[in-house]
Amino acid sequence: MRLAYIQVIWGKNLQARAGEQWQRDLPIRAYRGDIVDTNGSLLATTETGYSVYARPQSVENAEYSAEILSNILDISYDTLLGKLTKRGVSEVTIKRQVDADVAEKIRSCNLKGVYLASEGLRSYVYGDFLSQVLGFVSGDGIGQTGIEAYYDKYLQGLNGTLLTESDLVGDELDNGSTTYIPAVNGLTVTLTIDAVIQAVAENVLELAMYQQNPQAARCIVLDVVTGEILAMASKPGVDLNNLPRDNIEYLMKYSKNTLLTDVYEPGSTFKILTASACLEEYRKGNPKAFSAEHIFTNSSGIRIIDGSKISCWTKHANGKHSNQTLSDALNNSCNPIFTDIALSLGKSTVYDYLEKFGYGKATGIDFTGEQAGILVPESAVTNGDLARIGFGQTIAVTPLQLCMATAAAVNGGLLMKPYLVKEISDPISGQTVKRFTPTVVNRAISEETSKQIAAMLKRVVDEGGGKHAKIEGYQVGGKTGTAQKFVNGALATGKYVSSFVGFFPASSPKYLVLMIVDEPQGQSYGSVVAAPYAGLIFREIINYKNIAPLE
Repeated sequence: MRLAYIQVIWGKNLQARAGEQWQRDLPIRAYRGDIVDTNGSLLATTETGYSVYARPQSVENAEYSAEILSNILDISYDTLLGKLTKRGVSEVTIKRQVDADVAEKIRSCNLKGVYLASEGLRSYVYGDFLSQVLGFVSGDGIGQTGIEAYYDKYLQGLNGTLLTESDLVGDELDNGSTTYIPAVNGLTVTLTIDAVIQAVAENVLELAMYQQNPQAARCIVLDVVTGEILAMASKPGVDLNNLPRDNIEYLMKYSKNTLLTDVYEPGSTFKILTASACLEEYRKGNPKAFSAEHIFTNSSGIRIIDGSKISCWTKHANGKHSNQTLSDALNNSCNPIFTDIALSLGKSTVYDYLEKFGYGKATGIDFTGEQAGILVPESAVTNGDLARIGFGQTIAVTPLQLCMATAAAVNGGLLMKPYLVKEISDPISGQTVKRFTPTVVNRAISEETSKQIAAMLKRVVDEGGGKHAKIEGYQVGGKTGTAQKFVNGALATGKYVSSFVGFFPASSPKYLVLMIVDEPQGQSYGSVVAAPYAGLIFREIINYKNIAPLE
């Protein structure tokens, strides 16, 4: 009975323990999967590299080997000698991720007890291209940030091993057998990003950095119908093939995807929500809402709310902005009108639309580190707070939140979930392992209200502050924004975030662009600083997609 127990019940466990004693394993690392754009263009791949290992029990001349390896690998002699003479371990790692030339030098020295194992070297095809989205891996090939981190379990694959028979003290047996267990390489991740549109966005950002000399410039391009991110870029960035790992502060600052990790006051671009809420509530019969034809009397251009003055961006001389419709107010970006709307609707209604448009919560994009934005709790909102929320102050949002909310306002009223990956597949069989499709979060406004808003925003580009994004023969809509920055809890003099969010075709929106220029030098208005660059991106998309002008 005891023999049967050992053989049948305990047998596999004892066999495994015995194998550990008479075999030594050399890891064979899986190659990390590729990352490609929506059209299959390679963005990140894995090239052949090598890891240098040693088995101290098998090293014959540790001093000689340490000297040779020190010269080749640029590692101190004492460090290497310590590793090569270390007892009580089967293997020690000398150095990871060396290239083929270095590996060949080591191989030619024929150092007994020193081994080379092939492994993947992560390589990014275009260096600093899409750097904040792709992210990077650790020295061990584990995803640290971005897509590399979020989809790490699909990309990393399964390691294999090389088993060799050894004696009691770990020396290889001359006539021992060798068992090879192959690695299984990672899967291919296909992004929603279009590399051509991404290249356009990055080139335009470089132009903005040169011409405006800002602290940073950022851009998102998305499909308003599906929620697919077509381009996402920030400048300055980092070169993923030459990361400044010795300067962690710099690395984290410029590798971070601030388009979804950082928040800012959106300013006048937020007026799209206030206008949408107003028209939708009027459509529902709310007596506190205003129709599109309502005339707002605004002769002074000033509102005093709880003892605090709110002013329009321009002096209302000679009756300017005195009598306006909602479309006029959007066109003129007149703060007092949106203050009136927010106060009339009341905080309960305004906060209801904040929720419907996705503010105050993460969008759910497939990316680590997304922030939810900052909303004053509804219970704590004063009239002064509510008045300022109406035109984009006293609220902090991520650029991605603003994009998705604007898309909902013009795509027929649906708040979509944004996503960066559309497919994960096996590169050998071509079989799709996981597919991602558009997801509707909720309905924010009706189709009728959405059409009204799109038409009003088209007028802003045709006649108002967005005219620098206008393209003859094409219907472009949008809204500019200029927000003063907070530094150490107070408004900073001369520091602004200038932005423009636009879309086309206005009659049936498909593409949306958000352009943000952070602390431009000289002019600060989004109409001058941001809108022209969005227009450049629209023009290049039109050329790339061969979109015909309207007849």
